[in-house]
Amino acid sequence: MTKALTATKTEVRHGAASIAKWLDRVTGGRITPDMVTYAGFAMHLPIALMIAMGYDLWAAGFLIVFGLFDTLDGELARLQKRDGPRGMLLDASTDRMKEVLLYSGAAYALALSSSPTTAAWAVAACGASLCVSYVKAKGEAAVASVASGKKHIPHAKLNRMFSDGLLSFEIRMAVLVLGLLFDKLLWAVAVIAVLAAYTAVQRLVRITKEL
Repeated sequence: MTKALTATKTEVRHGAASIAKWLDRVTGGRITPDMVTYAGFAMHLPIALMIAMGYDLWAAGFLIVFGLFDTLDGELARLQKRDGPRGMLLDASTDRMKEVLLYSGAAYALALSSSPTTAAWAVAACGASLCVSYVKAKGEAAVASVASGKKHIPHAKLNRMFSDGLLSFEIRMAVLVLGLLFDKLLWAVAVIAVLAAYTAVQRLVRITKEL
């Protein structure tokens, strides 16, 4: 499964790199990575509203398209030599905001269902997902602090050190898309809640060992 996920991510990156080259050439470099990041984030508001209103298939389609912006902005940043800590901060921050929007939409939809208490699963999915990213961020800060004065760790390398685990951001979004496509929103957020919590523990254990 891990090999399949890695292969899929590689193919997506290659596709995004091709689109980034085309976009940069057509616009003469006037479209910046930040613009792509902001556009991708802005579109998650209507997607969250679609989820809340029960338009699951439309939400899934738009989520697939604008979810790819996460890879596109990074490839465009590397192409334009604009990749760095600032862009990584913006990208990571907007990703968390997207998740809050999406799970809020899911919670609203479930609260209006025949079993309104199931909305708690969407809240749990949101909290567990944020924990995954929080543990990663604090781990990077802790490792950088320990390494300070000994050796310099490039930010790009530091950003990748603890990005593993069972349910990364991309996989969480894939699970949500599948739940929307097959009318299984409750199951999707429940799976995300449980496995994201496990992923947070996975990363915490790994970071503790690293320290």
